[in-house]
Amino acid sequence: MKKNNLSNLETYCKNTWCPGCPNFGILEATKRAISELIEKGIAKENFVLTCGIGCHGKIVDYLNLNSFYSLHGRSLCTAQGIKLANQNLKVIAFVGDGDIYNEGISHLIHAAKRNSDITVLVHDNRNFALTVSQFTATSPKGFKGSSTPKGSVEEPINPLELVFTSGGTFIARGYALKIEHLKELIIKAIEHKGFSFIEVLQPCITFFDNRKFYEERIYELPEINLTSQKEALEKIREWDYKNGDKNIPIGLFYKVEKPTFEELIFSS
Repeated sequence: MKKNNLSNLETYCKNTWCPGCPNFGILEATKRAISELIEKGIAKENFVLTCGIGCHGKIVDYLNLNSFYSLHGRSLCTAQGIKLANQNLKVIAFVGDGDIYNEGISHLIHAAKRNSDITVLVHDNRNFALTVSQFTATSPKGFKGSSTPKGSVEEPINPLELVFTSGGTFIARGYALKIEHLKELIIKAIEHKGFSFIEVLQPCITFFDNRKFYEERIYELPEINLTSQKEALEKIREWDYKNGDKNIPIGLFYKVEKPTFEELIFSS
């Protein structure tokens, strides 16, 4: 890889993430992925980023690419509008777990159902970190934060299962501190024609530092039949976001081809 491609993605913005935040891993993986795709022939100006509100949203400040800040939870409808306006664009939506699974969950379900040709990267730190640690839909039961000082009584959702049952055609999970592995997932997701979803486990070192929990359990998925719904669902359910000793698979769970929302719109 040419080093100048990575440097061409740098911006003048001062990075204000907490020192050591795993968001730096997601940023680096994204830079490497987009640099490789540019080398493969995708024009730099054809990448467009959207984001929601939260720590994740700062990533668009640190990438020298076309970008659009959305309202809280509205990154996906913005991304879909951009893709409808110009099908030649590679649209990548960065979202946080609170942003997409709380405020924006209806947009997630419908974007997956439509098979809109966008890529979604979820920075899942399992709390509303930017607003000092309220619980989200993926926070484990018992999570103690500023809105649940005695511990949340709710069970977390499994986002991969939600997107799978909603009709997503590319479903993956990565880990922010496995940068090369995540880079490969991002490349595959962007190249996929259809709704691509990557849940990135991203520990919050300030409010919910669960790096040890993840690193004792994470393993990379061996090769599986990516078109098998049964096999995908078994692996997706292997870890259900509840605290426990189950292993946590990362990798690509499911990938199928079918007409995209944009193709259907413009062929009708």
